[in-house]
Amino acid sequence: MADRIQVLIVDDIPETRDHLAKLLGFEVDIHVIGTAASGAEAIELATHLLPDVVLMDINMPDMDGIAATELLSARVPSAAVVMMSVQGEADYLRRSMLAGAREFLVKPFSSDELTASIRQVYSREKEKAGRAAAVTLAARTKDPTEEGQVVAVFSPKGGVGRTTIAVNLAVAAAELGKKVTLVDASFQFGDVAVLLNLNPKDKSMAELVPELEAGRDPDSVEAFTLTHSSGIHVLLAPPSPEMAELITPAGVKHVIEILRQHSELVVIDCAAWFNDTLLGILDLADVVLTVLTLEITSIKNIRLFLEVAEQLGYSHKIRLVLNRADTTLGIRVADVENSIGRKVDHTIVSDGRAVVYALNRGVPFVLSNRESQVSQDVLRLATSIVGSRESREEEKGKSPQKGRSLFAWR
Repeated sequence: MADRIQVLIVDDIPETRDHLAKLLGFEVDIHVIGTAASGAEAIELATHLLPDVVLMDINMPDMDGIAATELLSARVPSAAVVMMSVQGEADYLRRSMLAGAREFLVKPFSSDELTASIRQVYSREKEKAGRAAAVTLAARTKDPTEEGQVVAVFSPKGGVGRTTIAVNLAVAAAELGKKVTLVDASFQFGDVAVLLNLNPKDKSMAELVPELEAGRDPDSVEAFTLTHSSGIHVLLAPPSPEMAELITPAGVKHVIEILRQHSELVVIDCAAWFNDTLLGILDLADVVLTVLTLEITSIKNIRLFLEVAEQLGYSHKIRLVLNRADTTLGIRVADVENSIGRKVDHTIVSDGRAVVYALNRGVPFVLSNRESQVSQDVLRLATSIVGSRESREEEKGKSPQKGRSLFAWR
């Protein structure tokens, strides 16, 4: 029967393998396609036989079931693992699920428990594969104008208010009725969680990227976001700097591509330095809000960034946002524009009292002090961004140059 569930049995005890095979032999919808005596043999067989379900013993001499499951999840992601063990401790269950197992059976188990687990796991995996196929088909056939807009908030210099603008922009866009996801892409020292008074716990980019790279369900992206009281979804940076090593440039691009399918606006708070991850984000971004202030070091870095951006084909995406625009530092806006060779697109006033008070409370100022001038400036910026889809599509039609290396122009 073509629709029978193909099962591979893995156990180092021959009698157990034979007993399980006999039990399953009575089921008309289940077919045992092979047996293996070790984790290494299981991986080799599964690679060739492509089973639907693998019954995996957890305790084996050469390679235990957890290690074998981790490798199977990467090499044969279509195979769902049902872990078997005489030990039912929570630690075994947790480690098995982290390795990729879909079910956990404690020996001895009945024939009914065994077959029910196999059928349930198989059914869930088929539904998941169907959802993934639907998402892929929708992405291929979907009108590009239906995709969410990606806005990268970037500055080549720290301390200019980039994160504050990104957070309040996301909340302001939600206030305008948009479904918004905010991503903290400053993976080592991100501050979005602090500004929104959120706890990363086990929900961050560091846990999500490995899941996707292991071929897990794209729908899991939303399971790794937190929902703020303002209504925005937030994908946080890792809670500790060393976890940033788990995040790959390809994984970040994959996350953004999925998020834009689920959100009308994706706002990304970028780190303040060039690397492969940043370039991948800028490639995908529809708009790059580049933040500067009336400081000579900020102006110098912006000028350098604009030169590089032109070589990389990003110039058409960039909008300059002058933060703290009304401060009296001896530098005029006209001087800035003459220095960098282009006009400032948006300005945001300086209001240290309102901004710092909101930051320390973990409440965006567009919520806590909506009538202030700084909030009105950010709301005006948000209105400009969410209302720019038509012009954005026109810009896409201009086919800007792509794929150039950061240093290829030198």
